[in-house]
Amino acid sequence: MRVVIDTNVVIAGLRAKRGASFEIVSSMLQNRLDFLISVPLLLEYEEVMKRTAPDLLPHFTLAEKDVFLNGLARFGLRPKIFYLWRPFLRDPDDDMLVELAVAGSATHIVTSNTGDFDGVDHIGIAVTTPQDFYRNKSHL
Repeated sequence: MRVVIDTNVVIAGLRAKRGASFEIVSSMLQNRLDFLISVPLLLEYEEVMKRTAPDLLPHFTLAEKDVFLNGLARFGLRPKIFYLWRPFLRDPDDDMLVELAVAGSATHIVTSNTGDFDGVDHIGIAVTTPQDFYRNKSHL
């Protein structure tokens, strides 16, 4: 099973010490989860962690954020992406997640904003919350 993890799940996982998002992020860093990563998605993670809202993670130094991002880059699967799916969603910033999921044959997009991904199920990709994804622990 391959998955795409939305930025909101990563941030929630780093802010928490337990819970579904925390377990998903931990699984990513321990290489127990086949997650897909792309340059645009990694840059979005970095943008939110460092520039857009640096106060979201005050307990992490810049160096620690870099170590985390490097870990994701190391363990994430990087499929070749062809930009054939735009525009697909209402928010063009979310289209890159669909493109990554299609290119990498993902089974799931994990996000806290499932409503932003209406229609993705029609192309064979399940959109699920971190809590629902974590309930099926067989993939973690």
